[in-house]
Amino acid sequence: MWSWLTRMLAMIRFSHTLFALPFALLSASLAWWANARESIPFRPLDLVGILLCMVFARSLAMAFNRLVDRQIDAANPRTATRHIPAGQLSVAGVTLFCVVNALLFVAATAIFLPNPWPLYLSAPTLVLLCGYSYAKRFTWLCHYWLGAALMFAPIAAWIALRAELSATPVWLGLVVFFWVGGFDILYACQDAEFDREQRLSSIPARFGVRGALRLAMLSHLVMLACLLAFWHAAGLGTVFLVGIGVVAALLAYEHALVRPDDLSRVNLAFFHVNAVISIGLLLLGWADHLVTG
Repeated sequence: MWSWLTRMLAMIRFSHTLFALPFALLSASLAWWANARESIPFRPLDLVGILLCMVFARSLAMAFNRLVDRQIDAANPRTATRHIPAGQLSVAGVTLFCVVNALLFVAATAIFLPNPWPLYLSAPTLVLLCGYSYAKRFTWLCHYWLGAALMFAPIAAWIALRAELSATPVWLGLVVFFWVGGFDILYACQDAEFDREQRLSSIPARFGVRGALRLAMLSHLVMLACLLAFWHAAGLGTVFLVGIGVVAALLAYEHALVRPDDLSRVNLAFFHVNAVISIGLLLLGWADHLVTG
């Protein structure tokens, strides 16, 4: 059982939960600070609920993607060694893992009761997450379907804690939307030729690697504009504003790593730089709050 679980966590790259989780925690922190100003007490159980929902939702989405794409992965030399094509995990085992995580996600939303909105929105959220796995079969905008799925992390955290929607989590969600869309385009450049051969839709397959890199850069420029709008809407201070400049430098470095004639450093750009950006924005939000109160 331990060996099976280890392989399962490796397949879904559990450590990459860090990409979306910091944005949910930043949104939650802002919601808790807003609640405190209204004398609404902090509930430790809410933090547990956010962590559980993020883990179960992300685990389901990743496992479902590997399950749906197993034949495509087997045909692609870059992904043929993934766990299902390589026979390290069975279709039945991964299916069971998906079902369990879906049920646990819905159950975890009940933690936020008497606020009913997380429970009401749990099923549509799962449909959006799992639907991404089919997007590249019919639209080259699939990268932004992934962005839309992850943008709901900060929005959902805010709704769970405030039972309302405001500009602050929406702007943060748009930051995630354009950030994820941009770096997913970069990552998909590795498979541009394969996608064309298999008639799969992606921006690199449609516009070529050079065009895709330009669109990814444009997406990240829009992300920075949304980050400035979020900074203003959230009432954050100088610390976070300086941090936006650092994020801009990191994005410039990320794009400098990837060139049309050299995609060898895509994984460095995709995993390392983006992990620094997501965790860094969370820490900057906390630091800004400590400084400005």
